[in-house]
Amino acid sequence: MLTLTDARSWYPHDDAVHGFDHIERVYAIAQRLAAEEGADWEIVSAAALLHDVEGSHPGSGKRASHHEYSAEFAAQVLQQEGWDPARIAAVQHCIRTHRFRGDGSEPPQTLEAKVLFDADKLDVLGAIGAARTVGYAALNRQPVFAVPSQKFLETGEKEPGEPHSSYHEYLFKLRKISDRLFTPSARAIAAQRQAYLAGFYEQLAAEVRGER
Repeated sequence: MLTLTDARSWYPHDDAVHGFDHIERVYAIAQRLAAEEGADWEIVSAAALLHDVEGSHPGSGKRASHHEYSAEFAAQVLQQEGWDPARIAAVQHCIRTHRFRGDGSEPPQTLEAKVLFDADKLDVLGAIGAARTVGYAALNRQPVFAVPSQKFLETGEKEPGEPHSSYHEYLFKLRKISDRLFTPSARAIAAQRQAYLAGFYEQLAAEVRGER
């Protein structure tokens, strides 16, 4: 069975958003969800360790396809470990479906894939979520806060030249996370984390406006 020690060499340690510390947290929460939901831990753990191998550096241009690369990388690793092809395919399905998108891309079908999806999404909520979102904006040379345009508020599309601040990311994606989770265990954890994140951005906006 693969371990965190095995995965350490696959990820950067100087990336505050998708580095090895992200893998450690997803692995830990996935273990909790798998136990509570009755998922196959060997499948979930392998997927958690391998799900973000490619494109982990913000701005690398590879984030959009990292799930595909990571799934192929996972197959190579697991074949070397002597895994059965059907179980390799199960891990690959988890990895390919873990991204948060509403574009009609392949959704998680198995319990194990739903557990990985939820574990990965929980890591963008709460205090960690606030820190990661601010860090991601900084790494992409975007502001922590910018006033969103009316067009963005209504459609999610920015005006020409409008920055994508961490506040934009919260409005566009993070405030909707809880509604996209699959498992009861994850939704229970998300409730407090979602409230914390909402409070953080409410406070941030108020401070910028000089209200607090």
